[in-house]
Amino acid sequence: LQDIRNTVGNIPMEWYQDFPHIGYNLDGKKIYKPIRNKDELDVFLEKMENPDYWRTVQDKMTGADIKLTDEQVDLVHRLQRGQFGDVHFDPYEPAVDFFTHEVMIHPVTNRPADKRSFIPSLIEKEKVSKLVHAIKMGWIKPRKPKDDTPTYYDLWAHEDPNSILGRHKMHVPAPKMKLPGHEESYNPPPEYLLSEEEKLAWEQQEPAERKLNFVPQQYRCLRAVPAYSRFIHERFERCLDLYLCPRQRKMRVNVDPEDLIPKLPKPRDLQPFPTTQALVYRGHTSLVRCLSISPSGQWLVSGSDDCTVRFWEVCTARCMKTLPVGGVVKSVAWNPNPTVCLVAICVEQSVLLVNPCLGDKLLYGATDQVLESYVPPEEERVQPVQWVTATVEEHSKGIRLLIQHSKAVKQVTWHGKGDYFASVVADNSNMQVLIHQTSKRWSQNPFRKSKGLVQCVLFHPIRPYFFVATQRYVRVYNLLKQELTKKLMTNCKWVSSMAIHPGGDNIICGSYDSKLAWFDLDLSTRPYQLLRHHKKALRSVAFHKHYPLFASGSDDGTVIVCHGMVYNDLLQNPLLVPVKVLKGHAMTLDLGVLDVLFHPTQPWVFSSGADGTVRLYT
Repeated sequence: LQDIRNTVGNIPMEWYQDFPHIGYNLDGKKIYKPIRNKDELDVFLEKMENPDYWRTVQDKMTGADIKLTDEQVDLVHRLQRGQFGDVHFDPYEPAVDFFTHEVMIHPVTNRPADKRSFIPSLIEKEKVSKLVHAIKMGWIKPRKPKDDTPTYYDLWAHEDPNSILGRHKMHVPAPKMKLPGHEESYNPPPEYLLSEEEKLAWEQQEPAERKLNFVPQQYRCLRAVPAYSRFIHERFERCLDLYLCPRQRKMRVNVDPEDLIPKLPKPRDLQPFPTTQALVYRGHTSLVRCLSISPSGQWLVSGSDDCTVRFWEVCTARCMKTLPVGGVVKSVAWNPNPTVCLVAICVEQSVLLVNPCLGDKLLYGATDQVLESYVPPEEERVQPVQWVTATVEEHSKGIRLLIQHSKAVKQVTWHGKGDYFASVVADNSNMQVLIHQTSKRWSQNPFRKSKGLVQCVLFHPIRPYFFVATQRYVRVYNLLKQELTKKLMTNCKWVSSMAIHPGGDNIICGSYDSKLAWFDLDLSTRPYQLLRHHKKALRSVAFHKHYPLFASGSDDGTVIVCHGMVYNDLLQNPLLVPVKVLKGHAMTLDLGVLDVLFHPTQPWVFSSGADGTVRLYT
């Protein structure tokens, strides 16, 4: 029985899937689909509650839900198993022979063969002769041999002009010419006409500088306007502009300038660091070239061009002692060993070892006893320098030993243990750097040949390495193996000073071309960062022993204190943040700050300047 609710006919029901109706009845009225607005929740509930949900299907024709009967479910199951639909159909019935296998005497048909089956066909003959005639007449062309030459075609012929890959995706239309204004008029308002002076000024100007490239003129009427003399010239210039001035689209990247600045922590989060000038140590009459501090942090020594060395008490700025040395003091270095009270001073061609006799009497007494207990060896050894014991007069001043060099000494630095020290001589030979041992009064020259002008040297704080800074390179030598381990390129024109981080893996170099180079020795032989904070040459750089601070003093009269955090995690790069510019020194003879130095325990920094003062910032 046909369902008469839907008389649509045998058409695909997908045609109506987006419409509310499903077809038309005999009167041409729309047949609406039953309202099916079950959401997933309704479907789920029905699935749970309706026991016949599994045998319910939707009729595509009417959109109604139909419950399958048992026979229909059976039929579906059989078809799913690949069996026949009809239960009663037997696919394995016995076969019936239509023809017998016995040969019979009578044939099925006995018709005699046609005559046409063994005579050539006349119709075919006629067709062939027609084709031959057509080929002879040239009406039918024989097949052309295949052409093997490759065909070329225009790749861009069918290109969409608006597509990005179009031929001229960067086409920029020519800029339009400026439209004429009132001054171009044949009868301009009187204020646009030039006076005599303006005309003269216009004629004297360069053509490129003129505001107008013509002189405005007035005519009675349009008929009286002559031909424009510069017409062809102007057209020609326009053509030149169009084809000679390259027009290109500038791709502007909108970058927020704030994003380009690295995110640095705020200085107040990086405290403590020195911020204010606390004390001024006055007394020197000329520039103070060098500073050094006792390991306890109680005494400060300064050397000056007024040929004196002064010892100060740090907390009170009181000058405890003045030692005249008879020459310009180039470098001073307090022995870093807290059990020894000795200061090395470079004066002209010798290094003086001075016992300042300050502080603990047991300490400086013991130092003298150690020096006096020296027993010279039986046979005299050949040395590059002479060790001379001080005279009675010198002894009373505090001088204990003089190490006399062949040329002027410009720097002295102690090894961390306090027995060895190195001196740098202003010479160009292989005798520039010498290493001395105080306890044995023995000196040696570690280098066979000169590698350039040595500026300064340093001992590594923990490992047996020795740093030698020439004008452009810093060479790192292994003292045990006696070989060069690294050569650092400073990227500076002239290195002035060098300091090493107490951890020993980072060094900083100041240079006369106002750059400060930070090297991470594990990372590279080139600077990890070049800081250009100073305006003029850097004279001195220093690290703090315990706090993550380093400072640089420059000829611009300032000391810049930076936060330099070195992390224990080897994968994390050091964090360098400038935190404070300390001013105070007056510029003298174009020189500013000549030396900077940190207090061994407090976050304080000392600076010595060309104005003859030493200043303490806390």
